Amino acid sequence: MSSRPTRADFDQYMVPNYSPQQVIPVRGEGSRLWDQDGREYIDFAGGIAVNALGHCHPVLVEALKSQADRLWHLSNVYTNEPALELARELTERTFADKVYLCSSGGEANEAALKLARRWAYDNHGEHKSRIISFSQSFHGRTFFTVSVGGQPKYSQGFGPVPGGIVHAEYNNLDSVRALIDDNTCAVMVEPIQGEGGILPATQEFLSGLRELCDQHDALLVFDEVQTGAGRTGSLYAYTDYGVTPDILTSAKGIGGGFPVGAMLTTDRVAPAMAIGTHGSTYGGNALASAVALAAVRFIDTPEVLGGANKRFELIREHLETINRKHGVFKEIRGKGLLVGAEMAPEYEGRAKDILPLAIEEGVMALVAGPNVLRLAPSLVIPEQDIVEGLERLERAIARMVSGQ
Repeated sequence: MSSRPTRADFDQYMVPNYSPQQVIPVRGEGSRLWDQDGREYIDFAGGIAVNALGHCHPVLVEALKSQADRLWHLSNVYTNEPALELARELTERTFADKVYLCSSGGEANEAALKLARRWAYDNHGEHKSRIISFSQSFHGRTFFTVSVGGQPKYSQGFGPVPGGIVHAEYNNLDSVRALIDDNTCAVMVEPIQGEGGILPATQEFLSGLRELCDQHDALLVFDEVQTGAGRTGSLYAYTDYGVTPDILTSAKGIGGGFPVGAMLTTDRVAPAMAIGTHGSTYGGNALASAVALAAVRFIDTPEVLGGANKRFELIREHLETINRKHGVFKEIRGKGLLVGAEMAPEYEGRAKDILPLAIEEGVMALVAGPNVLRLAPSLVIPEQDIVEGLERLERAIARMVSGQ
C-alpha cells in the first residue's frame, strides 16, 4: 500500500510553478474544510472565487451524479442536451444571443480576443486589430491573454509578445481616448479588477468605454471570469452598471468548482466565429454543462444574489472593527462577496504574510497582488461562519502586527 501523500511530495513530483500552503485539505462541506489530520478550516478563499456554493453543495452533487450515469463526453463533433440547456439559460438570463463553451477563464478570454479580431477583420479589414486593455488587469495565462493582461511579470521571459496590444490606465477615460482610434478592434476590461487589487470601475469609466467603442466601431469585452456567476450580487456585474458589452467571458463560479468556461456574445458578432475558426475538445462536454446548468439556476435567484450583498456588509463591518484595533488596512472595498482590504502604508506589501498565520488560526484567505487581502467565500456562506472566520482572521492579523 502506498503511503499518504505529503506536502513534500509536491516539491518532489510537481512542476514548481505553485507554492501551496503546507496543509492538504481532503474533505469539504459548505464553507468548511478538513485536512489530512482532521483539522477544520473556514474557507474565505473559495478556490479563488470558484466555489460559488461552497464545497459539495447538494444541488451540484446531485447534478454531477445524475449526469455521470448518463453521458460524459462526446467532443463537438456532436452536441448534447446539457450543453444546449446551459446555452439557452445563459442567453435567456443575459444580453447574449450566442454562447461558446470551454473549460476555463483563460480559454474564454482567448476565444473572446480571437473573436474580436476576426469580427474586425471580416467587417473592416486586417488593419483593424488593435486591442486596448488596462494596467494591472488580468485575463488568463495563455500567451495571448497574459499579453493583453496589464501585468508584464506574467509574460516576461517567454519571448516576443503578440503585437497590436496597448494598455491604458484603469478608471482613466482620458488615457483610453489617447489610444483608441479606427484601428481599434476591442477594449477589454474587468468591471472590478480582481488580481489587480479588487478595484471597482466607476460608472463614468464603463459608460465612457461603451461610448468610445461605439464611436470607433470597436467591440467592448467584459472579462467577468471573477465578477460573474453572482459574485457581485448580480448574475453578472455589467447589469450593476447598466453598460452592456458586445462580448462577455465567464468561468470560475459558473461551474461551482467544476471546470467550465463560457463566452457570451450577440448575433451581430457571433457569425465571425464560423466553422473551423476556433474550438475546444472538452468545451461543452455533458458532465461540465450539467453541473454548470444546476449552478446557474441556483445562483440566479433573489435569495442567493441578495444574500451576497447582505454578507458583504457583514464582512466589511467586521473588517472595519478589526482595523480600528490594529490599523492594518488603508481601505476596504469590493462588491458582493468579492472583498479587498488594501494594506496600510506601514504594512505595504505584507498581505501575503497574513495567509500562513490565517491557516494556523483555521481560516483560508487570499491576496490580490502583494498589497491587498482578498476574501471570496461561498455566496451562501452562513453568517455564523463569517463571524467565526473573521475572529480567526483577527487573531492572525494580531500575530502579524505583534511579530509572533
